[in-house]
Amino acid sequence: MFEIYVYENYEEVSQKAFEVMKKIVSEKPNAVLGLATGSSPVGLYKKMVEDHQKNGTSYADIVSYNLDEYIGLPVTHSQSYSTFMHENLFDAIDIKKDNIHLPSGVSSNLEKHAAAYEEELEMNPQDIQVLGVGSNGHIGFNEPGSSFDSVTHVVTLKHQTRLDNARFFATLEEVPTHAVTMGIQDIMRAKTILMVATSLKKADAVYGMIKGEITENVPASILQKHPHVIVVLDKAAASEI
Repeated sequence: MFEIYVYENYEEVSQKAFEVMKKIVSEKPNAVLGLATGSSPVGLYKKMVEDHQKNGTSYADIVSYNLDEYIGLPVTHSQSYSTFMHENLFDAIDIKKDNIHLPSGVSSNLEKHAAAYEEELEMNPQDIQVLGVGSNGHIGFNEPGSSFDSVTHVVTLKHQTRLDNARFFATLEEVPTHAVTMGIQDIMRAKTILMVATSLKKADAVYGMIKGEITENVPASILQKHPHVIVVLDKAAASEI
């Protein structure tokens, strides 16, 4: 079931997303947070940091699991999702290092690592899962064609996804071709899903997610079957619904 909010701009979208997150953290100080990277949640994380610093909201007992990570980038690489999360959130709040969980893209046995990450997720279902949606309808790095039954796994990134992410790299060739990601089953296990989408380039994907056919060709469409999805959009992303 979708609970949809549409706002004028990214700042208002980020504020609403923060209010949703703050409620979860305040009501359950040891909540399990499923976190995402990318441009969509940056404003949310900024507001979480500001609130922590100004109001003392604590994350000391919070546990986090990230959606995905590129394969082949060192953890210290400027575009690794580990770097992203530490720069945008973790280093500025009081979350314990032992409570932070990120998939590894440099494990010597990626399949074994994915299976171990999956075991942890099954034991620690997310109270809230933050999501963005790719222009091709992917959630996490579950690309079009991904099975709705998928669990944490290694994926080959579609050309469109690499094009969308190329703006973060010097050249398209530098964008990794593979990633490790939570599966769709893992995402659907979350009690609440917080979907944040902005800009006109997300409008088709948002339409497919909310009003389109439920199909593995548009992975986000499976969210129609989730009991509680809070969708926070700007007017451009909402323009086709």
